[in-house]
Amino acid sequence: MSRTRSIKVGTLARVEGEGALHVRVAGDRVTDVKLEIYEPPRFFEAFLRGRSYREVPDITARICGICPVAYQMSSVHALEKILGITVHPSVRMLRRLIYCGEWIESHALHVYMLHAPDFLNYPDVLTLARDHPDRVKKALELKKAGNDLMTLLGGREIHPVSVCVGGFHRTPSPSALLPIRDPLRRARDLAVETVEWVRTLEFPDFEQDYDFVALSHPEEYPFNEGRLVSNRGLDIAVEEYEEHFHEKQVPHSNSLHSVHKGRAYHVGPLARFNLNFERLPESVKTLARDSGMTPPCRNPFKSITVRALETVFACEEALRILEEYEPPPKPRVDAEPRAGTGCACTEAPRGTLYHRYEISADGSVVSAKIVPPTSQNLKRIEEDVRQLVPQLLNLSDEEMTRRCEQSVRNYDPCISCATHFLKVTLERT
Repeated sequence: MSRTRSIKVGTLARVEGEGALHVRVAGDRVTDVKLEIYEPPRFFEAFLRGRSYREVPDITARICGICPVAYQMSSVHALEKILGITVHPSVRMLRRLIYCGEWIESHALHVYMLHAPDFLNYPDVLTLARDHPDRVKKALELKKAGNDLMTLLGGREIHPVSVCVGGFHRTPSPSALLPIRDPLRRARDLAVETVEWVRTLEFPDFEQDYDFVALSHPEEYPFNEGRLVSNRGLDIAVEEYEEHFHEKQVPHSNSLHSVHKGRAYHVGPLARFNLNFERLPESVKTLARDSGMTPPCRNPFKSITVRALETVFACEEALRILEEYEPPPKPRVDAEPRAGTGCACTEAPRGTLYHRYEISADGSVVSAKIVPPTSQNLKRIEEDVRQLVPQLLNLSDEEMTRRCEQSVRNYDPCISCATHFLKVTLERT
């Protein structure tokens, strides 16, 4: 005798965007997993066509309210390649600095507000705050430091407006950056405390043989530049991206799935950590080792610890840049438009973000291609659920559903970005 058991959760909380996860189990075998993204397509690539290249950074920033800097940085780097622009070293430092702000605010949001409730069996951060008010207050203070840094450099914390092709519309004086130093020092202490806290969480015993992909730079932990590498021997220039990575449409999702040689792959903090551990400052490497985190780490649930470690790094990197910063001779490099094609990758908080643009001789966008980190991870998320569910068959439907949702949140998915969660249905027969 067989029977079907279904679990339905109206909305998956603690992810950005909307979607549904369908899992079908026959006996002890998982027969189907579908991460169905029903968030409406947003058509950013289409309505960039015909716009001036100068408008691209401000338009692409609107793709995401959590990681707008990533979209701005990928776009300006791609367009500057077309125009033959090399920015001043101080401008390059400021770009790393504003990226630090984004990593701090995004990672703090994920660690405390979105993912920690899973590990502590709370339905949401508001319930968690009733029992741990000091912890949540510190999380908000940490996040605020990142937001304030983005406001100082970008003009506002959501969709900053100072970034432009060739540099910034304006650059700050060293004295203008002084007020952020003490909050960043405090944020660094809070981030270290966060690492020490998340190491005490209970992690499921779950490891996978991942194809990790991330940028890698010979001299620094990657934000804006580097080659694309993997733990399986990939080592290519960003210009070769589309020769190795391909998007495909799947019937159950409005978001494309990206594959590498036909396989699912993994981008994000865990990939960066495993591929760039030696590029971290010694202080962060020591903190990682003391926390039991040394590469290779193949447990996706431990990505919460890596995000905490990357937050420490972002605070330290921001303080280093503030100490060394000298204003550039001018905020931006001007260039005459010319026809061409350029592409770039940067490391958004959630992983590698790819942009490619073609512009005409008058500077109008002819075509645009944007591959967000979440769309690169979607197939890998489905594979994780497929491998995890057999370990959960003795659990109640309620607990199994909770663990599947937690598995999805390991990737901090930004569904809205990926549709240029969550309703969960579990069927057992």
